[in-house]
Amino acid sequence: MPQVAISARGLTRRYRSGAREFAVFADLDLDVERGSAVAIVGESGAGKSTLLHLLGGLDRPTAGRVVYGDTDIFALSDEALADFRNRRLGFIWQQNSLLPEFTAAENVAMPLLIAGVARKEALGRAEDRLKEVGLGDRGHHRAGEMSGGEQQRAALARALVNDPEVLLADEPTGNLDHKTAEGVVELLEGLRRARSLTSVIVTHSREFAARCPHVIRLEKGSVLAADSRAHEKFEAH
Repeated sequence: MPQVAISARGLTRRYRSGAREFAVFADLDLDVERGSAVAIVGESGAGKSTLLHLLGGLDRPTAGRVVYGDTDIFALSDEALADFRNRRLGFIWQQNSLLPEFTAAENVAMPLLIAGVARKEALGRAEDRLKEVGLGDRGHHRAGEMSGGEQQRAALARALVNDPEVLLADEPTGNLDHKTAEGVVELLEGLRRARSLTSVIVTHSREFAARCPHVIRLEKGSVLAADSRAHEKFEAH
């Protein structure tokens, strides 16, 4: 029987705009199986990025729980939650947020350096991750000297440098041309299989979503579909 890596129950997120309050989600339930690849799809404004931020503990819900194994992440203090994110989760975004004045290896090592890992060890692990994403010869190049595809691969290496259990990605190919995006998608899938990673990926790309075994379609903050048959719904939309 598949194990559940992430479980969300009663997830609710409301925001205030002046005197008005509106809900992005209300009582959303969701399970993500360990080792699976899940695409989150839906129209703009459906709540995809908000859901990813909540699953990653980057935002706190108005109500509800997100549980990893036996850890209710919103029962943690802010400091403990930050430590949990750094140790167990990897993040990759549409904007890679690499620091152009630092080398690729220094950018990849940044989470380790922030966590207090010695510089020599952190850079060694960063070089290993760069090799893993096909950038073994680019570690000493500054991020600003790299192509868009290379920068996104370096961002992926940074997301993996702490050997996370879960990778959360928000439009990771959104700024790339089709050919480069295809290479990044293949790399993500290969790394997920090799590392037995659980991956949750927000995407507008039909092709990207179709390659994930599971698709979650959001519509107005509700889960419209949450299984492999959602491919058909997504393609037909």
